[in-house]
Amino acid sequence: MKRILIIDDDQELCDLLAEFLQPEGFDVETVNEPHDGLQRALSGEHCLLILDVMLPGMTGFELLRTLRKSSQIPVLMLTARGEDIDRIIGLEMGADDYLPKPFNPRELVARLQAIWRRSQPLKQQVDSRPRFELDDIILDLGARIVRQNKTTIKVTAVEFSLLYELLKKAGQVMTREELTKKVLQRELEDFDRSIDVHVSSLRKKLGHTIGNRERIKTIRSVGYLYTQAQQEA
Repeated sequence: MKRILIIDDDQELCDLLAEFLQPEGFDVETVNEPHDGLQRALSGEHCLLILDVMLPGMTGFELLRTLRKSSQIPVLMLTARGEDIDRIIGLEMGADDYLPKPFNPRELVARLQAIWRRSQPLKQQVDSRPRFELDDIILDLGARIVRQNKTTIKVTAVEFSLLYELLKKAGQVMTREELTKKVLQRELEDFDRSIDVHVSSLRKKLGHTIGNRERIKTIRSVGYLYTQAQQEA
């Protein structure tokens, strides 16, 4: 079973989620206090984390910031409906996805299953090679590790998947709709900036430029393009 940790101070909601998720193949542990939740999240015993933004004594953002210093466990944040800034902040801090409260339990399961799939080793789709190389970047498809100039770059599961999709289509424009379907495995929603925030994070981690060219170029009102060096004449 996929072991999941829920950190939320609403015990009734935790009980309902546990009751709903267990038949879906999840082994659920719930924690209501954020400091205790952080210690459990750092234990390495879970494959997924559901984290509420509004927690007593320590916000979900503070918990996530501390967690990301030493753990890349996939995180789904629960935010208040209409609080777009909370979603953006959570993604910028390293959350994989978000879901506004109140939510449909089926939507929660779909989001969790998508996050779970992203965290698994990629099938060797590129000429059966165990890794993918382009420019100064090497992707280890089995371990889901990004290396740049022999340095390991810490990325989340969604950032790894996003970079993989962009590298596979280097030199080609990928729409935000296409990236959302391939990486987040859902439809692009109105006012959804998830992909934009994850691209911004990759730029910060990998560098905005490589040589004299922009690494990931924004195609206004369309999507993104991982650029390629021009062929020599």
